[in-house]
Amino acid sequence: MASSVDREETRPLQKRIWYRTTLFNAFVIGGVGFLAPGLWNAMSALGAGGAQSPFLVNAANSLVFGLMGFLCLLGGPISNRIGLNWTLCLGAIGYPIYSAGLYTNNRYGNNWLVLVGAAFCGISAGLFWASEGAVALGYPEASKRGKYMNIWLIFRTGGPLVGGAIVLALNHGAQQKKKGKVGYEISETYLVFIALQCIAAPLALLLTPPEKVQRSDGTKVKIVAEKSFIAEIKALGRALARRDILLLLPIFWAAYFNQYNSNFQTYYFGVRARALSGFVINFAGLLSSYLISLLLDYKKFPVKKRLNIGFYWVIFWHLVAWIYAWVIQEKYTGHPPTWDWEDSGFVEGFFVLAFWQFSQQSLQNWLYYFVSTKTDNISELSRFTGILRGQESFSQAVSYGLNTREWKGGRVPLAVNTILLGLAVIPTWIAMREHVPVESDKSYGFEGHSDEEVPSEDILTTQTSKVVAVQSTVQR
Repeated sequence: MASSVDREETRPLQKRIWYRTTLFNAFVIGGVGFLAPGLWNAMSALGAGGAQSPFLVNAANSLVFGLMGFLCLLGGPISNRIGLNWTLCLGAIGYPIYSAGLYTNNRYGNNWLVLVGAAFCGISAGLFWASEGAVALGYPEASKRGKYMNIWLIFRTGGPLVGGAIVLALNHGAQQKKKGKVGYEISETYLVFIALQCIAAPLALLLTPPEKVQRSDGTKVKIVAEKSFIAEIKALGRALARRDILLLLPIFWAAYFNQYNSNFQTYYFGVRARALSGFVINFAGLLSSYLISLLLDYKKFPVKKRLNIGFYWVIFWHLVAWIYAWVIQEKYTGHPPTWDWEDSGFVEGFFVLAFWQFSQQSLQNWLYYFVSTKTDNISELSRFTGILRGQESFSQAVSYGLNTREWKGGRVPLAVNTILLGLAVIPTWIAMREHVPVESDKSYGFEGHSDEEVPSEDILTTQTSKVVAVQSTVQR
């Protein structure tokens, strides 16, 4: 079981092993994120996976996220038993199967592999997101969480950027001005994506087990796991019943409910305009992540103040995004356009998508950071991130289901999104007000040491005298 050790001895500093560092592990999860969900998102960059009608793909995505929600909840208990690297590996297996379904639907018109692939992807992706969130938040030093979340996002966004650039290059001709699906010649590019996605699972096995991670500040990744899988399930139940988690459930749902953006593209943009917007809006997400990461890692403010400022930052950009979206949607409801990038009205429609992406990404970064400050135990954190991502997945399943119908003017999905966001504000504010961060940005006496050196495995040493080390491990 867990043990605590207090010692006052000093040991020589040791060179860090590069593949045990937090930076290396950030690159591992980033690489898996790039290859698996990143390239899958790239295939969706044209809106609805490049299809002419969004309804089959929305139904399949509803299945994906419904299954994913359940597996995300179980992701914490599973990863605490079999290890984060194997959970991440299993989590990457389903993506190429679903991508193959999107390809064969576009190329040959069959529907069954889309639904079969969606089922495999939903089961697999649930494990992926639960484990990836725990690694991205639990491995880095507390003072660098915002930075490492940004690295994680840059890699994950790299998939849509690379894929979007390829799709844009193949869809820039005048014949692609109108609505429709991408041609089968263009969809052949998907075969390259599928092959690359198959690399994600073995790459995940390079992830360092948490007990062997070497942070630059000498702190250890704390692990206090349960004795059995049944005990893990009971711990999950206790986490779900916590007041602070219950208060956050509305924002967990509202954060990713907006899947109308895919329909918005297919309704109002031609193929090459969808290709351009699918590529460019990723930069809005990257900019949003970078800006809020600067705030979340700003050491002159205590963690609680960063969370407070971040909360109002997120609210401001959501007000901008959704007020603007309603104005443009009402305009399009009466006179639906089909914008090409040469049309003067393209920019106003594009900014609906850009503002949605910017506001949504700021909320995701803030929310994950908030959850990460609730515990310094990665086993508990894996349960929290599983709950967070599970609830987001359930909301996406409902949202994709809602968008399998062609609601006139898009008013219904927009209204549901607006109401959910409004209902989430007060409980989120209460949860934030009552929150006491578990961790704070402290120096552990290693400012004088380079990032290449850390103390020996179980000792935190100071440059001069006393050090207290608290290490929790699990005997399995």
